[in-house]
Amino acid sequence: MGFLDRYRSPADLPQHIPVFPLSGALLLPRADLPLNIFEPRYVAMVQDALSSHRLIGMIQPDPDEAKNEVPELLKVGCLGRITSYAETPDDRLIITLTGVSRFEITDELDAVTPYRQVIANYHPFAIDLVSDMGANEVNRPALLKAFRDYLNANNMNADWDQVDSASTEVLVNTLSLLAPYPPEEKQALLEAPDLKTRADVLVALTEVALRRMTPGSKTSLQ
Repeated sequence: MGFLDRYRSPADLPQHIPVFPLSGALLLPRADLPLNIFEPRYVAMVQDALSSHRLIGMIQPDPDEAKNEVPELLKVGCLGRITSYAETPDDRLIITLTGVSRFEITDELDAVTPYRQVIANYHPFAIDLVSDMGANEVNRPALLKAFRDYLNANNMNADWDQVDSASTEVLVNTLSLLAPYPPEEKQALLEAPDLKTRADVLVALTEVALRRMTPGSKTSLQ
């Protein structure tokens, strides 16, 4: 049984979780996010998580308050489990979070820890705990075309054998993580209600990006 299989319903997830506010960071269910942890408060957060449930919530600060010392948080984030961990000689932590489920912040705790903690509600995102939910509804050819067109426009390559063999869920979520889009658009990908909508949003964002690169172009990626 894989470690994610232990989370079968929202009731299996902790209500009180530490959160790591990071602008532009996107974590999605069953996708991996590598992180370089160096601030003492977040080093403490990782160490505390390792000694308990190994779970951390990734969330973006409100873009309008990102420069504030304690910015307001956006309402939707994603819970991740620490699945790899390494220490460096200069006291940094190199970790990988694997997404478990999105959550909605119900309230922020008055925590005594140096890092912030919230009360999380997972029930609106119960479908996140079911692998490949809605994958059959995704327009995979359109998604692959958008990805190929973007790579070609930027003179980039991909391992197409690996891409073709990836499950649709892995493909959608991995491309969403890799997409070089601003925080607001990353949040739109996170908050997409289902996998099909996320894929449609990703294709649409890529279409807009390509049109910006080639003014006057009427090429559609759909």
